[in-house]
Amino acid sequence: MSSGIGGSTAETELAALKPWPDPAPAITAAERGDRLRHAQALMAELGAEALIIGAGASLRYFTGVGWNATERLVAMVLPREGGPTMICPRFELGSLEASLGVDAPIALWEEHENPYALVAGVLEAAGAKTLAVDPALPFFAFHGLRKAAPGVAPLDGAPIVDGCRMIKSPAELALMSQAKAMTLEVHRRAARMLAAGITTTAVRRFIDQAHRALGADDGSSFCAVQFGLASAYPHGLPGEQKLARGDIVLIDTGCRVQGYNSDITRTYVFGEPSAEQRRVWDVEKRAQAAAFAAVKPGVPCEEIDAVARRVLESAGFGPDYALPGLPHRTGHGIGLSIHEAPYLVRGDKTPLQPGMCFSNEPMIVLPDAFGVRLEDHFYVTETGAAWFTEPQPSLDEPFRAKN
Repeated sequence: MSSGIGGSTAETELAALKPWPDPAPAITAAERGDRLRHAQALMAELGAEALIIGAGASLRYFTGVGWNATERLVAMVLPREGGPTMICPRFELGSLEASLGVDAPIALWEEHENPYALVAGVLEAAGAKTLAVDPALPFFAFHGLRKAAPGVAPLDGAPIVDGCRMIKSPAELALMSQAKAMTLEVHRRAARMLAAGITTTAVRRFIDQAHRALGADDGSSFCAVQFGLASAYPHGLPGEQKLARGDIVLIDTGCRVQGYNSDITRTYVFGEPSAEQRRVWDVEKRAQAAAFAAVKPGVPCEEIDAVARRVLESAGFGPDYALPGLPHRTGHGIGLSIHEAPYLVRGDKTPLQPGMCFSNEPMIVLPDAFGVRLEDHFYVTETGAAWFTEPQPSLDEPFRAKN
């Protein structure tokens, strides 16, 4: 049995967990003010006289309001000059005031009223004839705006939203570092509680409980546990599996800390690895390391994907997305959304910049056999890249022993 796999129980591992001892500070109102001013500068470049952001990750980014979108419009309208106005159902006023992290007047609407007419009034008062629209705004909300403000020309707000969110501040990096460190600790303890016959459901339950014990926002934000053949499918198979000796174990999970995401995958073997499992794992490790080493400011995102694929193709995998090989992109941006721009994929020519954060996960899939994915995250520095978490040391030692 590989080091650190099995030999314990869920109860023992959970009993040893306590809330994170040194939590990262929250995002301040001053930083959110800087974000709004940055958005206004990007609005000027785009020719937008106002910006609307609906409920979701971007609303949290700009205002601190971490609500999900529903059929009721909750939004921020930001003119090119001056401060934002919040749009909110009247019965939600108290909840919004408790969540709001910026100074902003709140325009309220009753259940029978048209919230888009309220937005139109805010735009008219600001003299806005062009409106940059949150790319995540639901179509029904976009349609409502078009009907309520036919004289306002809509623009794609992605250059503004992505232009702000893709470069992380030191405070954001600290929150992400905490989330990722917590998830890596959960991974380590999940490996220790494995035993022959354990179900994927039991492992997922443990991982959620462990994230909660460490103080994650809402337990696991997601969790994929794949044994054996199920690991040959990037997002697994439906139904439950039971662990047997010789099985590949692929666990991909994450959590949130003040909204900021972790997303880490570990792959190892329960029992003695076969020669083929070792070969594929070693190629995966080299591809992940090569992608990391290629990171430099100014390098196009797509080049990192190309570097990883060259390693895989030199070992006989692929080419391109062909199997056996890598069926998806090498990585994605991460922050308040688990997947966000830019992406490490062919066609994304965005130059890498300091402060960008990405997953690095050039998975290898062998159809009808197994898959190996090693996923860690890095942030771009002035000279290259830095890992948030240490990559898996080896197939036989999935987690570095603690002192």
